[in-house]
Amino acid sequence: MPLTPLDIHKKEFGRSFRGYDEDEVNDFLNQIIKDYELIIREKKELETKLAGQTERLSYFSNIEETLSKSIVIAQETSEDVKRNALKESKLLIREAEKNADRIVEESLSKARRIAVEIEELKKQSKVFRTRFKMLMEAQLDLLNNDDWDKLLDFEVDTDEIEQLSDDER
Repeated sequence: MPLTPLDIHKKEFGRSFRGYDEDEVNDFLNQIIKDYELIIREKKELETKLAGQTERLSYFSNIEETLSKSIVIAQETSEDVKRNALKESKLLIREAEKNADRIVEESLSKARRIAVEIEELKKQSKVFRTRFKMLMEAQLDLLNNDDWDKLLDFEVDTDEIEQLSDDER
């Protein structure tokens, strides 16, 4: 067990012949007591300071551990977000490709229908042109016919018409 300043103060030495000077020894012991008390006070202050620093270190160690866990969670969350975004983008791309295929297919189908309609209109146009040409040729034949000349040469007897007209009345 360590000595205390009080132990030093109470210490009594036996007397001997040719011993040390008692006042000198007491002065020296008093100086030792003062120094020893100072060292004990400093030791207590350092122990208090060390306890505070240990507590602070523990606090910062807890913060460090919490931050490390938070970083790990943030990294995992980041990876989850990346994976989900990648899945969603792939899904959107597939959907867009399907829509593009559908639009292309509809466009091709529409183009085929229009091409068929164009061919049908061409045929109808040829038929109409042929019929119209035949009609025009028939009309020209009628105009070029000699019957017109005969009609112009035909003379009507107006006396006869008047007489027929009187008979009918």
